[in-house]
Amino acid sequence: MGIFELIFIAVGLSMDAFAVSICKGLSMKKMSYKNAVVAGCFFGGFQALMPIIGYILGVQFKQYITKFDHWVAFALLTIIGIKMIWEAHKPTCPITDDSFGFKNMTAMAVATSIDALAVGVTFAFFQVKIVTAASIIGIITFIFSFTGVKIGHFVGAKFESKAEYAGGFMLIAIGIKILADHLMK
Repeated sequence: MGIFELIFIAVGLSMDAFAVSICKGLSMKKMSYKNAVVAGCFFGGFQALMPIIGYILGVQFKQYITKFDHWVAFALLTIIGIKMIWEAHKPTCPITDDSFGFKNMTAMAVATSIDALAVGVTFAFFQVKIVTAASIIGIITFIFSFTGVKIGHFVGAKFESKAEYAGGFMLIAIGIKILADHLMK
């Protein structure tokens, strides 16, 4: 898996955190860069941690799946992508409180990073350098989350569902590419 694929996966995975960050920005009465950094750290940190956990789990049963790992990667990425597209139809910004406290942010960070756990499993099948991949995912999610808080505060919920659509389509496209690359060998 190349750097561009990792970047596209990272952007796709970060869209949930971006959408939640926009909502958190909407809830703020006054723009706080500290809160934008907090959102970036929580979302980026969990998005970086979850693929590592998924990778560790995936390595445990890799030997049993190697013959059809491309199908597993395609299925997982497609399911995650479809889920993101489906969630884009939900009402915008269900998060209305302005809390950036530990419990609140941890719960939201875990909820938005479950998809990254599944992606980490697929990374195990393709011998991806997990530290590099997790770092890229974490950094990109930090940037999107930080920016999402600022956008939410200044612009509003206008872009939230578009981000979910874009992320979903990116993950589906990467899944199709993985499958096509394997089938064309």
